[in-house]
Amino acid sequence: MTDEITEETVLRHICEGCGKDENLTVAEAFEAGWDYPPRLGVFGVVSPRTCGECGIEKTLWWRIQTGEVRPDDLSSEEMEFIQRVVNEPESILVKEEK
Repeated sequence: MTDEITEETVLRHICEGCGKDENLTVAEAFEAGWDYPPRLGVFGVVSPRTCGECGIEKTLWWRIQTGEVRPDDLSSEEMEFIQRVVNEPESILVKEEK
């Protein structure tokens, strides 16, 4: 599936910092400053998922790396985020309506 992702593929982008939720092509997201695979980061790997206006300090990745939260103490929302990331790109692929 990852091989089928192009610059024109529409993906759902959800910012961990502010909660912004947008459907953008890979190219649009990169140009708008989103930190999202495939241009930044790798599908299926927990890393910052932010819009162009937010920093990484509110991301789960940052909080785990700095010891603010331990994997054993994740909330249900954080676990849902991890599930979405693990199942990328399928979990964020916007299907065309016919």
